[in-house]
Formats: sequence, structure tokens, C-alpha cells
Amino acid sequence: MKTAIVTDSTSYLTEKEIEDNHITIVPMPVIIDGKIYKEGVDITTEEFYDRLRTSQSFPSTSQPPLGEMIELYENLAKEGYDTIISIHLASTISGFVSSLKGLEGTIEGVNLVVYDSQLTIRLMGILALEAARMAKDGADVDSIIKRLDYVRSTFEEYFVVDDLQNLVRGGRLSNASGFVGSLLKIKPILTFNDAHEIVAFEKVRSRKKAIARVETLFDEALKKTDYPIRAYVVHGNDEKSAIKWRDSLAEKYPGIPFEITYFGPVIGTHLGEKALALIWMVDYTKA
Repeated sequence: MKTAIVTDSTSYLTEKEIEDNHITIVPMPVIIDGKIYKEGVDITTEEFYDRLRTSQSFPSTSQPPLGEMIELYENLAKEGYDTIISIHLASTISGFVSSLKGLEGTIEGVNLVVYDSQLTIRLMGILALEAARMAKDGADVDSIIKRLDYVRSTFEEYFVVDDLQNLVRGGRLSNASGFVGSLLKIKPILTFNDAHEIVAFEKVRSRKKAIARVETLFDEALKKTDYPIRAYVVHGNDEKSAIKWRDSLAEKYPGIPFEITYFGPVIGTHLGEKALALIWMVDYTKA
């Protein structure tokens, strides 16, 4: 059995991780003032946030053409892969997974398994890395999916955003009512609910208080967790704030590894510049 691992660009894996693990990346489209850019190919994260400040309209996102995905899967089959595990951003954020699900069983000579990460960003990237590691070791599809299900079940996340406007406009905030009228006065804390939808969790009056509240939620979660944790501070073009928060957390929780990652163009389209998040999961290197 030869298994290919595919994920999309919102996994925000490094070039080294992609190359070392033979992961295929599907660039997701972001649209700025009517022009389509492929994330990580036609536009960098830095360029995106620069253009975001001067764009004439709110940016938006789209799905890669289905024909391109069929061609990608067929090419992997020609390369000798008999199994493809395709891991993508949450179906509650994008219809991409649903579109790809329709291709299962249609690619000649290959078993295509489309996997909903139920999130995105670095946590989804870890799923791709774990799948690639297991595939390299010769694990079968059922074993890989079982592992992905377990790791995915440990995902927790809280986002602090400056502005809900694009999430609301794009219809990706499921409980926007009650938050929209006071956008300028609050720093909303967002999370994913049990249905894996982005929801506004709490209203907080300042970024500092919002960060403190997220830390409290993190601390409460740790007390209920019986496995080792790995955590990430995520930023939308605000590395300075991310480093400051990471260093503070590392001092308070010396036994937990904290890393910094980012919101690239596609996710930054919805969360906006200066968004921060604390996300965590089982430490996959230990459990």
C-alpha cells in the first residue's frame, strides 16, 4: 500500500515540513478587489495583510475548481499511490470538504478518503503530519483515521478578534445576533461549538481582558485534561503580541510546549488583522 497525504494551504505547514513528509498542498483562493490569488503561491501572508489595509472592499474566499482536484488525485494515482487521504478545513467554514466527498469512489485505481479536520490552521497541519508519519511507517487507512479522530477530539481553541465584520458578512459566525451592534466597543472571544461552527463565546471590553479570560479558560481546561498538552499562540500579522503572550504562558506553564503560528490570507480574510488565538491539543509526540 502506498498512501498520499493531501491537505490545503490553510494548514500553514512550513516548506520543510511539506517536503520532508511528502505532503501535497492545495492552494486555497482568496479574492481581493475582484482579483483571485492562490494562497502561498500568488500572495504571501505579508502581502495579503498589506493589501487588506488598502482594499476597496472586504476580501472573500473561494474553493479550488473541482476539475483541478480531480487532476491532482489522478496524477497521484499515476505516481503509484493506491490510497489518498485528503485532509481539509472544517466543513462549517467552507464547502470544500463536501465537494471533495463527492469524488470518493470516482478516481480510478485509488481509494480516496476525504477527512474533515473540523478546524483549520496549525491544528489541521498536525493532522496532516501525523497521517504522513503513519503512512510512511506503513499504517493502513483505518489506523490512520482512528489516530486522526483521536487527535482531532483533543482540539480546543479561543480566538480574540478586533472586528467581527467579515465573519458576519460571510455568514460564518453562527450566533452573530447580539454581538454586531457593539462591534466597536468589545473584543469578542470566539470558539468552535459542538457542531464545529464558529461562535461568539463572550464579550470582553478590552484586548488585555480578553487575553486574560482566554488564559483562565485554558487553565480550567488543563485541570480537566488527563493527557499531555501542546499549545500554540496564533496571530494575524501581529508577531510581537504573539511572542509576548507565548513567553508569558511559557513562564506560567513550564511543562507545556508553546509555539507560535499564524493566520494566513484565507483565515485572515475572516478574522482580520491583529487577531490572536490560543489553541491546544494532545501533545502528539507523547501520546
